Amino acid sequence: MKLNINEWAEEDRPREKLLARGAENLTDAELLAILIGSGSVHESAVDLMKRVLKDCGNNLNALGKKTVADLMGYNGIGEAKAITILAACELGKRRAREKAVERADLGSATAIYNYMHTLMQDLDVEEAWVLLMNQNYKLIKAQRISHGGINETAVDVRIIMKEAILCNATILALTHNHPSNNTMPSRVDDELTQRVRKACELMRIYFLNHVIVVDGAYYSYREEGRL
Repeated sequence: MKLNINEWAEEDRPREKLLARGAENLTDAELLAILIGSGSVHESAVDLMKRVLKDCGNNLNALGKKTVADLMGYNGIGEAKAITILAACELGKRRAREKAVERADLGSATAIYNYMHTLMQDLDVEEAWVLLMNQNYKLIKAQRISHGGINETAVDVRIIMKEAILCNATILALTHNHPSNNTMPSRVDDELTQRVRKACELMRIYFLNHVIVVDGAYYSYREEGRL
């Protein structure tokens, strides 16, 4: 018969282990077990979270894409626990996003990808964002400009320029995701890039890049010599 966590050796209990050794020495399952507090009649919180993580390919990004309903499908996880798990995943994404900004400027396609991937990795529809920067490539503002597509109706270049002027931005980059995970730009992507480029030339704002973000890769118009 499996032991309850309270019956484990003290040094193996997640909370006690964190106090004694530090959070960095706990497994993902142990950290999540601390959050949910308890498992079910048949398995401990640690075993329950090991099972959930196994179903996610032991990938925290995949866990963050689960819904409350998905998590509640596991015996031992109710609504409150499911919400707690997803809230923790969201905090992790926000911390990663803040660190991406702290570590470097957004002057490269890689830096733009690292910043935007945390925002876009769980999206199942296209979103377009504009990144407004100062002359040192430091981010002033990240603004979502469309949700659900980037056609001419969805993205108003005048709004992009207005935001840039209001922020006193001298540099801007355009970025959007492809939920299909295909990095190749479409005709619509190309047309939008050219419209933004022409508007930036008119307003004397440097159009740094248009980066297409997918999970684990990106396409950069600048790196491909198309800007």
